[in-house]
Amino acid sequence: MTRSKRAVWHPCTQMKHHETSPMIPIARGQGPWLYDVDGKRYLDAISSWWVNLFGHANPTINAALKTQLDTLEHAMLAGCTHESAIELAERLSALTGHTLGHAFYGSDGASAVEVALKMSFHFWRNSGRASKREFVCLKGSYHGETIGALGVTDVAIFRDAYDPLIQRAHTVAAPDSRDEASVRASVAALAELFAARGDSIAAFIVEPLVQCAAGMVMHPPAFLAAVRKLCDMYNVHLIADEIAVGCGRTGTFFACEQAGIWPDLLCLSKGITGGYLPLSVVLSRDAIFDAFYDDDTARAFLHSHSYTGNPLACRAAIATLDLFESGDVLNTNREKSARLARVLEPLSNHPAARNLRQCGTIFAFDAAITRPESAKTFSRRFFETALRHEMLLRPIGTTVYVMPPYILGDEDIDLLGWRTRAIFEHVMALDL
Repeated sequence: MTRSKRAVWHPCTQMKHHETSPMIPIARGQGPWLYDVDGKRYLDAISSWWVNLFGHANPTINAALKTQLDTLEHAMLAGCTHESAIELAERLSALTGHTLGHAFYGSDGASAVEVALKMSFHFWRNSGRASKREFVCLKGSYHGETIGALGVTDVAIFRDAYDPLIQRAHTVAAPDSRDEASVRASVAALAELFAARGDSIAAFIVEPLVQCAAGMVMHPPAFLAAVRKLCDMYNVHLIADEIAVGCGRTGTFFACEQAGIWPDLLCLSKGITGGYLPLSVVLSRDAIFDAFYDDDTARAFLHSHSYTGNPLACRAAIATLDLFESGDVLNTNREKSARLARVLEPLSNHPAARNLRQCGTIFAFDAAITRPESAKTFSRRFFETALRHEMLLRPIGTTVYVMPPYILGDEDIDLLGWRTRAIFEHVMALDL
């Protein structure tokens, strides 16, 4: 830990906190478990920041990567192509019924959001409507921490320090599944904004069904259906940020499927490689691709990075899709999630817990803390207590959530459920 503090600048971390808080020296992973250098294990209940779908050291993904490594580790995708990038693009398009026909590769979720925003902006410019350059997001939304992505991120702690660098988006009230009135109000606010600014708005971006970094705030599929209609009515692109909620997390492979709609641009990352390698994908409708198809290089989409479409990352993603197809994963996940829901059910009437909620394999509830000083430190205290109980759990503020890998057996599910409850009760007892 001392070496890491001296040499590594860790993400999303106030490094000074590690003077007193533990840093886990991970040595290896196996299935749903991570093991530190002393052999102590931790159940990866949040899938290592929502990326690990089929467990650590998964034999299927391992084998695919070893084969790819012996064939081609990397080739630039500008002027070249390769089988892994082609096959992955074809299979992802097929999962959308070929509604989204082209895949543009990036490295991470924020990069995918940057790509989607730039594509929308440049599309309107290529289409002779350069005035359409504004974006809209939901209040409390999070779409990444690069400069463009921060423009559509409404979480102050990530955004405010860089505010002078940012082109701010319009924000509309976020809907909440518990309150039909809030859903109607959000749709009405969006309609009002589109009516007033539609000629200037390029796109609306949303995390379908779950605003994850906002504290796992959930909204119904009907909201997405209404948004799709409004975007069509006012000629505004719909960007679906499925970086966290895609790849089966909400119960369907794409969250948008539950609303019976497709966006104009869809961003994927995190779980797409099963948690193995950094990769993001932006899937686009053909009409957007066609607006860039021209003899003039200036009308091309010139965004790039050196590892675009890396063969190893693409092969890991293909192996991940293979696991979905061979294991009836979505149906099996429903059964596993139903079991976890039963184990967590006592939290629904726990005096210190509020709003136990679920969307697919995502579960969350809020700690009822009244003292601001306790609320400020709740996440770190919960994390540290969880480590002592062999659990990797990292609340968002006072929201406790679990987003486990898809490979948990019955005993693992029961362990996850009752230990989450025990950790919560222990931490909350200290706040009384």
